[in-house]
Amino acid sequence: MRNALLQVKDLHVQFNGQRKAQALSGVNFEVAAGEVLTLLGESGSGKSVTLRTLLRLHPEKTTRITGEINVDGQNVLALNDKALNQYRGHTTSMIFQEPGLAFDPVYTIGQQMTEALRAHEQIDSATAQARALDMLERVQIPQARKRFDAYPHELSGGMRQRAMIALALVCKPKLLLADEPTTALDASVQIQILLLLRELQKETGMSVIFVTHDIGAAVEVSDRIAVMYAGRIVEIGNVTDIVSKPRHPYTQGLLASTVNHDNRGSPLVTIAGSPPDLAHLPKGCNFAPRCARAQANCLSDPPNLLTTDSTAFACWHPVA
Repeated sequence: MRNALLQVKDLHVQFNGQRKAQALSGVNFEVAAGEVLTLLGESGSGKSVTLRTLLRLHPEKTTRITGEINVDGQNVLALNDKALNQYRGHTTSMIFQEPGLAFDPVYTIGQQMTEALRAHEQIDSATAQARALDMLERVQIPQARKRFDAYPHELSGGMRQRAMIALALVCKPKLLLADEPTTALDASVQIQILLLLRELQKETGMSVIFVTHDIGAAVEVSDRIAVMYAGRIVEIGNVTDIVSKPRHPYTQGLLASTVNHDNRGSPLVTIAGSPPDLAHLPKGCNFAPRCARAQANCLSDPPNLLTTDSTAFACWHPVA
């Protein structure tokens, strides 16, 4: 990919707690400068694990990470503590799924934003406050001055999410990681937040990785979609091709189980079974035990990504 800001190569993540769990297995993808990539899949497919790995947020003592993560020329897995602190929030920033837990409850929104700015840039307090206020206004928070001096618990869920976006963007990151940023919000606020994120992305030119299990949201904000299942990317391509002609049976199943104008009023088609236990993954294709198209080789050999003109998919017997 030309002008790739992010390159992820053969990424493996294993959690070594009371039992070993293989959370990611050979993940490969790139994100171009100014591109929005959505990671789509069921809960437990590895979407949030991928984002947290890009920021190295997993506990080092109980996590084994191998592979390569390169962001804007930096080898993220090789960064020392000082370089990692500068990388987080400045080069790459994150909007967490629950802003009520991401904010420190004992400091105001303004204090946390100005602290982030001064930690990454050599600016005085007055300049940092002005930058923070400006960002609160850009994310369309009413009475920004009042919200600047408010504590997180004093804001509504929608306002906290906007403040979380402002905090993530205030240091002008090149890569934004958005981990299901609208999950806890009602439908009308979800749409506002999605449109706001897309508008800010186009305005700043930053790259975005957006995590969701909502196909409608993915279509609204994405340039490309990567479908994840049991710690692997099973299909990746531009939005139009993924939605109109999915090649992997799992992608087809996700689309069929979503309400849209074509199937409204009809029973939804569900995917049989449950995702595999990450501590005991199948020998072959992880999706094979749930797949109606599975044959003998699916149960014995894991498929590699097969690249076509506009998509890539990992399936021995793809949908025609």
